[in-house]
Amino acid sequence: MDLTLSDEHRQLRELARRFTDDRVVPHATRWDREEAIDRDLVPALGEVGFLGLGVDERYGGSGGDNLAYCLVLEEIARGDSAVRGIISVSLGLVAKSIAAHGTEEQKQRWLPGLTSGEQIGCFALTEPGTGSDAGSLVTRATRTAGGYRINGRKVFITNGTWADVALVFARTGGPGPKGVSAFLVPTGSEGFTATEIKGKLGMRGQATAEITLDDVEVPQEALLSDEGFKLAMSALDKGRMSVAAGCVGAARGALEAALRYAGEREQFGKPIAGFQLVQELLADMAVETDAARLLTWRVADLADRGLPFRTEASMAKLYASEAAVRVANNAIQVFGGYGYIDEYPVGKYLRDARVTTLYEGTSQIQKLLIGRALTGINAFV
Repeated sequence: MDLTLSDEHRQLRELARRFTDDRVVPHATRWDREEAIDRDLVPALGEVGFLGLGVDERYGGSGGDNLAYCLVLEEIARGDSAVRGIISVSLGLVAKSIAAHGTEEQKQRWLPGLTSGEQIGCFALTEPGTGSDAGSLVTRATRTAGGYRINGRKVFITNGTWADVALVFARTGGPGPKGVSAFLVPTGSEGFTATEIKGKLGMRGQATAEITLDDVEVPQEALLSDEGFKLAMSALDKGRMSVAAGCVGAARGALEAALRYAGEREQFGKPIAGFQLVQELLADMAVETDAARLLTWRVADLADRGLPFRTEASMAKLYASEAAVRVANNAIQVFGGYGYIDEYPVGKYLRDARVTTLYEGTSQIQKLLIGRALTGINAFV
């Protein structure tokens, strides 16, 4: 792997840096306090091509490879991880699933709107009683004369109250993963209700929802795949790469904030950056951030070369998410008491990072996936 970025990658990263500094950083604290990102940011993300990365230009996409996607997500998460989550879900989990598995009609119907930001997607997998054990979901899609009738509940769904289309996973067959199918459900359908979840620890600006499907009727054409569990796991493999890239951005943001503060804050007659134990904190933060980035870029490189990357994605997600928590925690230590109030950004970096060790597979689930790859023994059964 050549770690030298191409001119195109450098230009894209610079575009993402400017966008983040202009459109995200100035508002991140307010969005966090108000628990709401400005809705008009989404078409702005589409206008600069960030919602079409990796999608064919025929469907409104902006092309680019997985490394380009990671570079953009790192910069966006440096400003606000909640904004990164909008992209990761609407593009990474929904639009790219449609691009990979959809019919031509499904692609034409949904991808132009999703890549432009005129529409938003949500990934409706998690249920109140089903998190890590996604193969045991109970939402059911029953065959009708014209298609399917879906009943069930989903929870912790990113973009849930903003979405125009929900990628809903529902049981069409017997128990276990093989009985799950995936459907593209317009959120305006009768019986579809999304209720926003407030009071989150982090990612507060993100529209997270509980979804209820009460006799929601969809046509046969709404079926994206009758191998829904397989589709979900494939999407989450790349989703873990995007979460890792976002964690690198959050860690980098916390590190940069701590470096600035340590150079400005004086105690005992000199900047605290001159104290050995503060330098130790900063050095640890820098090493962990760079290590997380390299693990993430390895996943992107493997994916771009068409090679298997599932285990590497779990490694990157596990390390980057836990590292982001440690880095942000150390940043608070550098700031001292000022790190504990939201006038400064490092507390938000810690709160936002914490959830990344939970969603798209907890740290413990990632260890089991890595362990299974290493030993050939499945600890899930």
